[in-house]
Amino acid sequence: MTLPSDTTSETGDALSRLTAALGAAAPGKGPPPVERWNPPFCGDLDMRIAADGTWFYMGTPIGRPKLVKLFASVLRKDPERFVLVTPVERVGIAVEDAPFQAVEMAVSGQGDARTIAFRTNVDDLVPVGPDHPLRFEKDEDGGVKPYLLVRGGLWARVTRALTYDLIDLGEERDGGFAVVVGGTSYPVPA
Repeated sequence: MTLPSDTTSETGDALSRLTAALGAAAPGKGPPPVERWNPPFCGDLDMRIAADGTWFYMGTPIGRPKLVKLFASVLRKDPERFVLVTPVERVGIAVEDAPFQAVEMAVSGQGDARTIAFRTNVDDLVPVGPDHPLRFEKDEDGGVKPYLLVRGGLWARVTRALTYDLIDLGEERDGGFAVVVGGTSYPVPA
């Protein structure tokens, strides 16, 4: 779902519009400081995140969104694997593509002044920028797969529907095609 652009309001930036759309469901605090926790590794758990963002435990989809959000809040990317981490233990899980899906996009402004923010499938609100860049990869069929850095090496794959909306924002820039956000060009491979 793409929220309509707001090019007239100075206070209508993309992130604040997404936050307003979430209303009372908007998260009040960020995830726990998992990057500071260094408990022992306790082995792998039979948990996986499918390419479509569905979380599975022992082969069964986890159907409770609050439980998925809880697990997502303690997810971390270590150099060798994805892990769920608490202050006392760390367990490995499988991730098929990216751990999150970008499922909603809000766009404000145009050209170098454009802002874009995304909401993930676990309700993280992420503004595109230096701390949360976009990257585009080619898929097996020659198409484009966009990703957004959410936090700490954890990426969200932009859903197919939003990919079309995002590519529609692209323009010829620096001898190639790119999506420009906040004056930064994010090149789209040809």
